[in-house]
Amino acid sequence: MKISILARRQVLRGMMAGSALSVGLPILDCILNESGDAFAATGKPLPERFATWFWGCGLGEGNWVPKAAGADYELPAQLAPLKPFQKRMLLFSGSHIMLDGANNNTHTTGAMGITQGEPNKQFKGSIDTIIGDHIGRGTRFRSIEVGCNGDPGATWSVREGQGRQPAEISPIKLYARIFGPGYADPNAAEFTPDPQVMVRRSVLSGVKEERDALNSKLGAADRAKLDNYFTSLRSLEQNLEVQLQKPDPLESCSKPNPMEGVDKGALSLASEAMARAGIFAQLLAHALACGQTRVVNLALTQGISPLRQEGDSTNHHAYTHEEPIDPVLGYQVKAAIFQKQYMQALHDFVQTMDSIKEGDKSMLDRMLVFAFTDHGAPRLHSVRNYPLMFFGTANGRLKTGMHVPRMGDTTVRIGFTAQQAMGVPTSAWGAGSNRVTTPISEILV
Repeated sequence: MKISILARRQVLRGMMAGSALSVGLPILDCILNESGDAFAATGKPLPERFATWFWGCGLGEGNWVPKAAGADYELPAQLAPLKPFQKRMLLFSGSHIMLDGANNNTHTTGAMGITQGEPNKQFKGSIDTIIGDHIGRGTRFRSIEVGCNGDPGATWSVREGQGRQPAEISPIKLYARIFGPGYADPNAAEFTPDPQVMVRRSVLSGVKEERDALNSKLGAADRAKLDNYFTSLRSLEQNLEVQLQKPDPLESCSKPNPMEGVDKGALSLASEAMARAGIFAQLLAHALACGQTRVVNLALTQGISPLRQEGDSTNHHAYTHEEPIDPVLGYQVKAAIFQKQYMQALHDFVQTMDSIKEGDKSMLDRMLVFAFTDHGAPRLHSVRNYPLMFFGTANGRLKTGMHVPRMGDTTVRIGFTAQQAMGVPTSAWGAGSNRVTTPISEILV
């Protein structure tokens, strides 16, 4: 039987150069229960997290698909940067978005199908919001979205009926949003609610009686409109309620150093976007570790990737259209340079999540990172044979280290499996030929 010898807010105290200092401890085994998935003192489970990671313009031709299925497969050259995480990754190939007679609106149809279960549905709730509504209640931000090359519309996060959620493109502004005014250190001994938050909350509460009175006078259509309007206000109320409560301690939390300087807006060089992605990854990891949110969405580029290499005026998207297939290698060589950079950035994002330790595991072990793109073969801009990846075990609910071919299956089943792994109580997802009721059972524990 494991005996807890430390409090969850235990710190190391000492002196340095005549000044008092304290250092918060990570989540150690001795403060967890025997299974290592909850705090021994309270029985409260360690938080689970979910992330989406998007890159534009697909991944080469079919030569990225491993020749073998299961655990004993060789990672293709285009995925080589992910080799360190191959045993903690699930690679899916062969799945399609079923169009059911609809148009393939390039760079949008496939991504909507993957994230929303239906192609070409602009206001259908996306997988991150579905999972976030299940695991993210009680957090300050229901989700955080970032775009790495300067496009606020790059992410595919959609809240039901509200359209795409805009991405933050400035690391400095994201830092201020998360760790500026309104941030409460979960490991601080004292907690004082922000007076401005208290005022805003009381103003919202004060309109309840008038809202109810107005609602009683309206017809069904107007009541529905009013209900949709106040749904967004209730979300704000819940956010304010969270900020008025002392947060639970999180020993893996540490506030990053303040960020200064001036952000560039839109970026054109791939190297600059990769650097910004690294900064965003660090900020998102700290936000997750400090309990500010449990869902994050990173878009490396928008679907029509405008990134280019230094000294080259042709961008990635143009190469996918214009560059011929190398007859020996079997793919577009210059386009593949971008794809390799993107896979390196994905590796760095996953490694950042893995660097935060929680007991004998890392934050990556307790989360699921879903990496996806907008097309199968980029030259064809197809909605077939998508390269999709999971990283992490969703807190032990997923088997990893496998290539999972899904030839001819709908890609929606992969997203449905992610929801099942994250504990979402749903029995079906998607519509038409993309509707699914069963997950990929062989990868679930």
